[in-house]
Amino acid sequence: MGSGSSLAVDVSMNTVLSEADRAKYMDPGLIRTVLANSKTIAIVGLSPKPERPSYFVGTYLSYEGYRVIPVNPRATEIFGEKAYPDLTSIPFPVDMVNVFRQPEECVEIAKQAVQIGAKTLWLQLRVINFEAAQIALDAGLNVVMDRCVKIEHGRYSGSLHWVGMNTEIISARRGQRYF
Repeated sequence: MGSGSSLAVDVSMNTVLSEADRAKYMDPGLIRTVLANSKTIAIVGLSPKPERPSYFVGTYLSYEGYRVIPVNPRATEIFGEKAYPDLTSIPFPVDMVNVFRQPEECVEIAKQAVQIGAKTLWLQLRVINFEAAQIALDAGLNVVMDRCVKIEHGRYSGSLHWVGMNTEIISARRGQRYF
């Protein structure tokens, strides 16, 4: 962001994306809209192990009221939900596909997200694949890349500061949920 920017928040924190890519894949308005409108989230790479980041994120999203659908071919059930081997095996609509896999696996995941009619492809922190993002964008999906859905939810729900994190939102008002 340049010094003449009208935004109070520089979303470049902890990213390797260029300024142009940040504007495209980390738009705060888009993130808030996606979080507000998503109800069912398929997490590709959701681990049944509590020490894994995907498990922590899935637990948080479940607690916040989202239906979390595990996509993991080595699991049968996580959080009381049946685990599916891939996105195309899920027999009901999914709003968001949240990806905890290596970047090179994202092209196939993006194709499956398009195939099942998901509304958003969300690639977690350091999961960066521009080809996968373009596949999703070309099909009309929203794309968020190199952002953690749990951190972004906490930032905009007003709860992230409770654990000592800098939300990058400056306000004299008490924290409130935006959705």
